Amino acid sequence: MDVHTVEQRSRNMSAIRGRDTKPEMRVRSVLHSLGYRYRLHRKDLPGKPDIVLPKYHTVIFVHGCFWHCHECRWGRVIPETRAAFWADKRRGTTERDARNIEALEAAGWHVLVIWECQSRLDEELRAILTSQLRHSLDAIAVSVPDTFVVGDVPDKST
Repeated sequence: MDVHTVEQRSRNMSAIRGRDTKPEMRVRSVLHSLGYRYRLHRKDLPGKPDIVLPKYHTVIFVHGCFWHCHECRWGRVIPETRAAFWADKRRGTTERDARNIEALEAAGWHVLVIWECQSRLDEELRAILTSQLRHSLDAIAVSVPDTFVVGDVPDKST
């Protein structure tokens, strides 16, 4: 039995946003303070990533723990009402996430996932983003050919 009336539940569910959520805004704020510039919700990429860093060929998804079945205490919650419906819905979300990540990686993008629970404390979020982006940038540096070193000028006499 649901603890809310049908009208209350409808109002609650309609208030849940898919973009510009508090966790997403926190991630964007920290990224900006670290000096990164980004694009939002590019429709031409699989899954319309929340944040796109085109210069670094990196995308960031900011996942809600409940909706995307994170292993934290908020993601492990099982609704008592319509449990089978919610299990199917959440399973479908995680399957879609996996397909989108696979498609992005196949296209050469580096994919980072930040969970809602990781965005609660600014210092923790800053550390996570710094670490993950450094790892992503290191992977990009390895894949760049060594043809030219920054500062070298190709010899035009040949």
